[in-house]
Amino acid sequence: MFVYPEIDPVALALGPLQIRWYGLMYLVGITAGWFLLRRRAAKPGSGWTLQQIDDLVFVSVIGVIVGGRVGSKLFYDLNSWLVDPLSIFEIWKGGMSFHGGLLGVVLAMLYFGRKNKMGFFQIADMVAPVVPLGLGAGRIGNFINGELWGKVTDLPVGFLVNGEIRHASQLYEFLLEGVVMFVVLWWLSSTPRPRMLVSGMFALLYGVFRFMVEFVRLPDAHIGYLAGGWLTMGQLLSLPLLALGLVLVTLALRGNSQSEAKA
Repeated sequence: MFVYPEIDPVALALGPLQIRWYGLMYLVGITAGWFLLRRRAAKPGSGWTLQQIDDLVFVSVIGVIVGGRVGSKLFYDLNSWLVDPLSIFEIWKGGMSFHGGLLGVVLAMLYFGRKNKMGFFQIADMVAPVVPLGLGAGRIGNFINGELWGKVTDLPVGFLVNGEIRHASQLYEFLLEGVVMFVVLWWLSSTPRPRMLVSGMFALLYGVFRFMVEFVRLPDAHIGYLAGGWLTMGQLLSLPLLALGLVLVTLALRGNSQSEAKA
């Protein structure tokens, strides 16, 4: 058993200005992804310029923030949002939906692709391997904020929180959605692969990992369980992503097999 250290969510306070760990974690994830994308784009034959990477990161960050906040309110906190519409701007308090952020990034990539005359999956396959860096950093931010705890457990990996031993579901997601996904996708994309394969693996892995962790993560109190008392909102939103991942991986591998047969 571990004891939760009760970390101050404010990293630095300068008068009325507060810099929170949650925001810093996102900054770390975005900066690391930006660095790796520029490094990969700089390689001969990448098909990318450094300026394109900079522009892509810029519009993607906007997509993450806007989509993440809108998704968080729309999927998980609609009633509160209707009462206080301006609460959507209180990003320093946490509350970012991955599924909303993903939709925001998809729209940003569509815009970028149209502007730069690039195919959607040419962009998605480039971006997907570094997204887990942001996901993992965000989960560390959740842990520091002391939010999104899991169910009560008697396993030795549990954390003592407010007198109860609970699953650190934030750290499980950091490990699976952050570390494992990054290692797999970065390795997979390090050599030429069929178009859509990397993007499909991203969707598939996230869908599987998120669905698994939701079994030990507490659902939002005001939403509870859905579909007969066992399915959470996180699982419900992950099912389409899982299905999409299977379709994309299948199409990518099938298309590659047909190309090899013709050759």
